[in-house]
Amino acid sequence: MKIRTWVAACALTCVVMPAVAGEVLVSAAASLTNAFKELATQYEAAHPGTKVLTTFGASDVVLRQITEGAPADVFASADQKAMDKAEAAKAVDPATRVNFVRNEVVLIVPADNPHGIASLADLKKAGVTRIALGNPASVPVGRYTQAALEKAGAWDTVKAHEILGENVRQVLSYVERGEVDAGFVFATDAAIAKDKVKVVQPVATPTPVVYPIALVQRAGRAPEAADFLKFVLSADGQSVLARYGFARP
Repeated sequence: MKIRTWVAACALTCVVMPAVAGEVLVSAAASLTNAFKELATQYEAAHPGTKVLTTFGASDVVLRQITEGAPADVFASADQKAMDKAEAAKAVDPATRVNFVRNEVVLIVPADNPHGIASLADLKKAGVTRIALGNPASVPVGRYTQAALEKAGAWDTVKAHEILGENVRQVLSYVERGEVDAGFVFATDAAIAKDKVKVVQPVATPTPVVYPIALVQRAGRAPEAADFLKFVLSADGQSVLARYGFARP
């Protein structure tokens, strides 16, 4: 039985399925999970006989799977660096690369906010000992966070208490469960857990949080892939993305 959607969290340890005729394989940043699942459902409804299979994780990890041979037709990254790597590795068709949504980084705390954190400055409080963020080495939200905190002069404070997540959803989960005192995620991730986490401050990033998308460069790429990318960029696709908090780039 065909599985329409599989989610590869953290290190993406799931078994990769081979491409099948009539299937579009989409590999995307973890923060796109909910929105892209709905995009897949809507696209399938408008194109009977076509299945959109999605896999999600840290952008760099997803890209590594692609470059190591995992089949994919579309790659959507949460930052330009991961897509630049994809171009350098000739993993995507640069002519199809386009920025399609914008996001922002926010500081969040558990809903009960036991330490009364209201700003970056409060991360220096004596009781704050565990702060979650994406691993800057492989997770876009981590790279954005580090750059923002270095600019704000708060990086040393956070670095001393860091709990690294393998993707943004893992960071969100740490905060939801109260396993950390605070964390840095994308605004769209915080929005899906608004009953469990509280946004205390948007974090200004030196570079805009803009997501690029492109077709994967490979033999046997699904012919429907280009049409799916067009759907993501269309008014209907952008409307879905907007419902999940993404803005136009």
